[in-house]
Amino acid sequence: MADARRRPGSRPRKRRQISAMTEATDLTFAARRADDTRLIMGVSTAHFVSHFYMLVLPPLFAFVRSDYGLNYTEVGLALTVFMAVSAILQTPAGFLVDRYSARLMLAGGLALGAASLIVAALVNSYWVLVGAFGLLGLANTVYHPADYSLLSRHVAPERMSRAYSIHTFSGLLGGAVAPAAMLALHGWFGWRGAFIGAAVLGCVAAALFLVLSDGAPERTTKPQAGNAVPDTSWRLLLSGPILINFVFFALMAFCSFGFMNFSVVALSALYGTSSNIANMALTGYLFLSALGVLAGGMISARFPRHGVIAAVGMALTGLSALAIGMVDLNAPALITVASGGGFFFGAMLPARDMILRAATPAGAFGKVFGFVTNGFNIGGIVTPLVYGGLLDHGAPRLVFITIAIGAVAAILMISSAARPSAARKAL
Repeated sequence: MADARRRPGSRPRKRRQISAMTEATDLTFAARRADDTRLIMGVSTAHFVSHFYMLVLPPLFAFVRSDYGLNYTEVGLALTVFMAVSAILQTPAGFLVDRYSARLMLAGGLALGAASLIVAALVNSYWVLVGAFGLLGLANTVYHPADYSLLSRHVAPERMSRAYSIHTFSGLLGGAVAPAAMLALHGWFGWRGAFIGAAVLGCVAAALFLVLSDGAPERTTKPQAGNAVPDTSWRLLLSGPILINFVFFALMAFCSFGFMNFSVVALSALYGTSSNIANMALTGYLFLSALGVLAGGMISARFPRHGVIAAVGMALTGLSALAIGMVDLNAPALITVASGGGFFFGAMLPARDMILRAATPAGAFGKVFGFVTNGFNIGGIVTPLVYGGLLDHGAPRLVFITIAIGAVAAILMISSAARPSAARKAL
């Protein structure tokens, strides 16, 4: 007390010191948030372009076919080559992402995709077109491994689920705007000009990404001295948690692609639903899926039980499909139920990504996400065979029942995947 009376300025000085420390801490957190925001914007821009590039050709099928004098199977070969190259080389690309710079590889993928479209536009040869789409498929292999590696390594854990949700939403947005954008560009410049316009988009995205991602700090935790270093070789991909996640991604794609590609035809065959109403239901499903992704990012940030979130989302998605398949709903009810299914499907996607991240050791994000997201390709290959076969055999109701069964199988997978993830997080 006596010392305090002798030094009346000591307490104000301490308050100023505490205030200065608090202000410095606030500035540090603000800088970290700004770094995260810039990186998320850059990576999401690249993801927008990747989904946009998947749909540059389908809206222009008729014009390319007419210009080269082809049939639709020949034009479709370009897409087949694109998907085959992507599926075969995506996992090897993940290994390269982990070994070299994910940032430069992602920028290089954007540049290669743009160059491929320029070649397809300027060289008047069908086989060059096919080869160019093979190069576009090669460029496509780096997006998922590099995107998820950059986000997982550089974004703060408390913002990770929101980062994943924005990343997924940007991809959905790119796919949604691509058909209208390509048709508009064709109307102004022809299909070759439309390809060049899409290439310009890729170049701008690459430059923007490099600027926004420059200097992003590492956020992953390094293994402590004395702790066992986790295996990040190819054997990791054959471990139980990673294989379970792979199967879950394939089942999820099986359910989603089934509704997206076959619900309109199945509704017409089952109930005589008009094409307009069935497409409105599909549009509601797709639109609410995108909104659900953003909502899911906030949900997963608040509730750490990501396995429960993913399981509930898949359960409600499956129930909506089952309701559509079992009950002849009127138009408003059909659109509402389909839209609800889309929302619940989208809402569980950030939780899905968080579960896979928790199962992945530091230094292996590229190879693991590259391998597991290839489940989408497997689901996309199987989907037409199963659902097309059901329709060919006059069983449109089974289309929706099969989606529900796929959702149940996905729930079993994600429930198993979440347990090892939680165990790893506790270590």
